[in-house]
Amino acid sequence: MTAAEVLALCRQQGLTLTTAESCTGGLAAKELTDVPGASAVFVGGVVSYWSEVKAKVLGVSRPLLAEYGAVSEPVARAMAEGARRLTGADVALAVTGVAGPDRDDRGNDVGTVFIALAAEGATVCRPLALSGSRDEIRRDAVSAMWALLADYINKEI
Repeated sequence: MTAAEVLALCRQQGLTLTTAESCTGGLAAKELTDVPGASAVFVGGVVSYWSEVKAKVLGVSRPLLAEYGAVSEPVARAMAEGARRLTGADVALAVTGVAGPDRDDRGNDVGTVFIALAAEGATVCRPLALSGSRDEIRRDAVSAMWALLADYINKEI
Protein backbone atom coordinates (compact mmCIF):
# COMPACT_ATOMS: atom_id res chain seq x y z
CA MET A 1 0.00 0.00 0.00
CA THR A 2 1.25 3.47 -0.86
CA ALA A 3 0.58 6.86 0.69
CA ALA A 4 -1.54 7.73 -2.35
CA GLU A 5 -3.68 4.64 -1.78
CA VAL A 6 -4.02 5.47 1.92
CA LEU A 7 -5.17 8.98 1.09
CA ALA A 8 -7.65 7.66 -1.47
CA LEU A 9 -9.08 5.21 1.08
CA CYS A 10 -9.46 7.97 3.66
CA ARG A 11 -11.02 10.30 1.10
CA GLN A 12 -13.55 7.61 0.09
CA GLN A 13 -14.51 7.14 3.75
CA GLY A 14 -14.58 10.87 4.51
CA LEU A 15 -11.80 10.51 7.10
CA THR A 16 -9.10 12.97 8.09
CA LEU A 17 -5.68 11.69 9.12
CA THR A 18 -2.83 12.75 11.36
CA THR A 19 0.51 11.20 12.32
CA ALA A 20 2.75 11.06 15.38
CA GLU A 21 6.22 9.86 14.48
CA SER A 22 9.36 9.11 16.40
CA CYS A 23 11.81 6.68 14.76
CA THR A 24 10.61 7.53 11.25
CA GLY A 25 11.40 11.21 11.74
CA GLY A 26 8.52 12.50 9.63
CA LEU A 27 8.87 10.03 6.77
CA ALA A 28 5.16 9.12 6.89
CA ALA A 29 4.15 12.79 6.74
CA LYS A 30 6.59 13.35 3.88
CA GLU A 31 5.15 10.44 1.90
CA LEU A 32 1.64 11.75 2.47
CA THR A 33 2.45 15.32 1.51
CA ASP A 34 4.29 14.16 -1.62
CA VAL A 35 0.86 13.22 -2.99
CA PRO A 36 -0.97 16.08 -4.73
CA GLY A 37 -4.21 16.88 -2.94
CA ALA A 38 -3.09 15.33 0.35
CA SER A 39 -4.43 18.34 2.25
CA ALA A 40 -7.98 17.10 1.65
CA VAL A 41 -7.22 14.28 4.12
CA PHE A 42 -3.92 14.87 5.96
CA VAL A 43 -4.29 17.56 8.63
CA GLY A 44 -0.67 17.44 9.81
CA GLY A 45 1.58 15.54 12.14
CA VAL A 46 4.04 15.66 14.99
CA VAL A 47 7.61 14.40 14.95
CA SER A 48 8.30 13.60 18.59
CA TYR A 49 11.83 12.27 18.56
CA TRP A 50 12.46 13.10 22.23
CA SER A 51 10.33 11.80 25.09
CA GLU A 52 9.91 15.36 26.33
CA VAL A 53 8.11 16.24 23.08
CA LYS A 54 5.96 13.12 23.43
CA ALA A 55 4.97 14.40 26.87
CA LYS A 56 4.63 18.15 26.22
CA VAL A 57 3.09 18.10 22.74
CA LEU A 58 1.29 14.76 22.47
CA GLY A 59 0.32 14.53 26.13
CA VAL A 60 1.97 11.15 26.76
CA SER A 61 2.15 10.88 30.53
CA ARG A 62 5.60 11.05 32.07
CA PRO A 63 4.83 8.11 34.41
CA LEU A 64 3.92 6.00 31.35
CA LEU A 65 7.17 6.98 29.65
CA ALA A 66 9.14 6.22 32.83
CA GLU A 67 7.50 2.85 33.37
CA TYR A 68 7.49 1.48 29.82
CA GLY A 69 9.99 3.60 27.92
CA ALA A 70 9.45 5.48 24.68
CA VAL A 71 9.67 2.28 22.62
CA SER A 72 6.63 0.42 23.90
CA GLU A 73 3.05 -0.42 23.08
CA PRO A 74 1.55 1.84 25.77
CA VAL A 75 3.52 4.83 24.50
CA ALA A 76 2.64 4.14 20.85
CA ARG A 77 -1.04 4.02 21.83
CA ALA A 78 -0.74 7.25 23.84
CA MET A 79 1.05 8.97 20.95
CA ALA A 80 -1.76 8.07 18.54
CA GLU A 81 -4.44 9.17 20.99
CA GLY A 82 -2.55 12.40 21.69
CA ALA A 83 -2.14 13.24 18.00
CA ARG A 84 -5.84 12.65 17.40
CA ARG A 85 -6.78 14.82 20.37
CA LEU A 86 -4.30 17.55 19.36
CA THR A 87 -5.37 17.80 15.71
CA GLY A 88 -9.00 16.72 15.80
CA ALA A 89 -8.39 14.22 12.98
CA ASP A 90 -10.66 11.22 12.62
CA VAL A 91 -7.75 8.78 12.59
CA ALA A 92 -4.22 9.02 13.97
CA LEU A 93 -1.27 6.80 13.17
CA ALA A 94 1.75 6.66 15.47
CA VAL A 95 5.13 4.98 15.34
CA THR A 96 7.91 4.60 17.88
CA GLY A 97 10.90 2.31 17.73
CA VAL A 98 14.60 1.75 17.31
CA ALA A 99 15.87 2.31 13.78
CA GLY A 100 19.52 1.94 14.73
CA PRO A 101 22.36 1.87 14.52
CA ASP A 102 22.35 0.87 18.21
CA ARG A 103 19.90 -0.46 20.78
CA ASP A 104 18.06 2.14 22.82
CA ASP A 105 18.80 3.02 26.45
CA ARG A 106 16.46 0.24 27.66
CA GLY A 107 18.11 -2.43 25.56
CA ASN A 108 15.44 -2.69 22.86
CA ASP A 109 16.95 -4.25 19.78
CA VAL A 110 17.35 -2.37 16.53
CA GLY A 111 14.17 -3.04 14.55
CA THR A 112 11.87 -3.05 17.57
CA VAL A 113 8.95 -0.88 16.45
CA PHE A 114 5.40 -0.25 17.61
CA ILE A 115 2.75 1.24 15.35
CA ALA A 116 -0.62 2.38 16.65
CA LEU A 117 -3.89 3.67 15.28
CA ALA A 118 -6.41 5.73 17.24
CA ALA A 119 -9.93 6.39 16.01
CA GLU A 120 -13.23 7.07 17.71
CA GLY A 121 -13.81 4.30 20.22
CA ALA A 122 -10.71 2.26 19.37
CA THR A 123 -6.96 2.28 19.69
CA VAL A 124 -4.94 -0.64 18.35
CA CYS A 125 -1.23 -1.34 18.33
CA ARG A 126 1.01 -3.75 16.45
CA PRO A 127 4.51 -4.71 17.53
CA LEU A 128 7.02 -5.18 14.74
CA ALA A 129 10.42 -6.85 14.62
CA LEU A 130 12.04 -5.30 11.54
CA SER A 131 15.47 -5.86 10.12
CA GLY A 132 17.81 -4.27 7.64
CA SER A 133 19.47 -0.91 7.45
CA ARG A 134 18.24 2.15 9.32
CA ASP A 135 16.55 3.41 6.14
CA GLU A 136 14.93 0.02 5.50
CA ILE A 137 13.56 -0.14 9.04
CA ARG A 138 12.12 3.37 8.72
CA ARG A 139 10.54 2.62 5.32
CA ASP A 140 9.15 -0.73 6.51
CA ALA A 141 7.66 0.94 9.60
CA VAL A 142 5.84 3.47 7.42
CA SER A 143 4.58 0.70 5.14
CA ALA A 144 3.27 -1.11 8.21
CA MET A 145 1.45 2.09 9.23
CA TRP A 146 -0.30 2.17 5.85
CA ALA A 147 -1.25 -1.51 6.21
CA LEU A 148 -2.65 -0.90 9.70
CA LEU A 149 -4.79 1.96 8.42
CA ALA A 150 -6.02 -0.12 5.47
CA ASP A 151 -6.97 -2.95 7.86
CA TYR A 152 -8.91 -0.49 10.01
CA ILE A 153 -10.76 1.05 7.06
CA ASN A 154 -11.50 -2.40 5.61
CA LYS A 155 -12.78 -3.45 9.06
CA GLU A 156 -10.20 -6.19 9.41
CA ILE A 157 -9.32 -5.01 12.92
